[in-house]
Amino acid sequence: MSMKKVLSLMLTGALVISMETGVFASTEDQIAAAQAQKQEAQAGLAQTQANISSLEDKKQELESYMAELDAQYNELTNSISQLSIEAAEKEDELKKIQLELAKAKKRAEDQYEAMKLRIVYMYEKGGSSMLETLLASESLADFLNQANNISMMSEYDRNMLKEYEATQKNIQQHEEKAVEESKSITALLNEKNARQQEVQELVSVTNDSINSYISQISASQEEASILMAQVNSADNSIASLMAQAAAEQAAAAAEAAAAQEQEEAEETAEELPEFDPETDTMDSESSSSSSDVIVEEEAPEEDAGISEDTSENAGSSDVSSDSSNSGQGTYLGNFTLTAYCNCAQCCGTAGNATASGAMPTSGHTVAMAGVPFGTQLLINGTVYTVEDLGTPYGHVDIYFDSHAEALSFGLQYADVYQLN
Repeated sequence: MSMKKVLSLMLTGALVISMETGVFASTEDQIAAAQAQKQEAQAGLAQTQANISSLEDKKQELESYMAELDAQYNELTNSISQLSIEAAEKEDELKKIQLELAKAKKRAEDQYEAMKLRIVYMYEKGGSSMLETLLASESLADFLNQANNISMMSEYDRNMLKEYEATQKNIQQHEEKAVEESKSITALLNEKNARQQEVQELVSVTNDSINSYISQISASQEEASILMAQVNSADNSIASLMAQAAAEQAAAAAEAAAAQEQEEAEETAEELPEFDPETDTMDSESSSSSSDVIVEEEAPEEDAGISEDTSENAGSSDVSSDSSNSGQGTYLGNFTLTAYCNCAQCCGTAGNATASGAMPTSGHTVAMAGVPFGTQLLINGTVYTVEDLGTPYGHVDIYFDSHAEALSFGLQYADVYQLN
């Protein structure tokens, strides 16, 4: 190979490597930025969900307190209703007492008037009337009888006076008792009404607090929805960038292969002998080559030996190659590796079966189009089975049990072998 070709190949390789490195570095930076954005959104989502949980707890506490206040309010309402009934009964009783008092007062007035008449009569007549009555007696028996009548009248007057005094005292006691009971019922009703008003105010304030928490929960849920959308957008961006990186890698590899083919073609063109039309012969370099060919033809035995040795080496090489293939399977290429799990962020909804109908298993299930379900792939010493779709051929998506493991896996590249 000429020095010119060597330098050209080196420059081409350096250029391709530089292009690949620049492209991959740019794509990986974008993926890293998208992953950082996703992690930030997930952190905000976790904080928002924690806030929602805290608000829900506070709301439940207030609702429990609200239930207690409702029970107190209902109890007070029933108590007030009972007191109202008792107050009405007391008012009826007071009306009866007042009616009896009115009758007693009328009877006392009549007694008082009667007593006044007796006192006036006795004052006007004085003792002479009584003496005259006694002296006018016809006999001793009549005299005694008249004296007895006078004594009975005096006793009657004294009893009437005592009865009048007792009636007045009874009236006074009943009036005082009725007034006290009325005041007691009124005070109790006022206290119950105040307590009921207090409970009503507590219910109103608690209800306002519950509505406030409901509004905060609604706002936090909207914020959580926005953050979830950001997480999903970041996932889509990461998947798109991974696909873009795989496509860029394939394009760079194809460009490198095309450049290498072009260099080989140029090398072949440089090594071909130049034909001189005037002499109808090749140039000196080609003549030397042809003489070398002639020399080689003059030593068929050595060539035969070399050929046999080469054939033997080739045979051993084929055996070695067959042994390698039997151990690792068919080499498919250096593929892009990503990871996913069975959560709603990765699959839209959680707990779904794979496209093949089987439930995914960590360390076993992978997704890749272009090969039939059940194809076994050897990747980094682990045998996986294609049971799902979602990525193009050349991009293997490996299943993990948790979203954290899938995120930790990130973007990788590895040689992939097909075992069946």
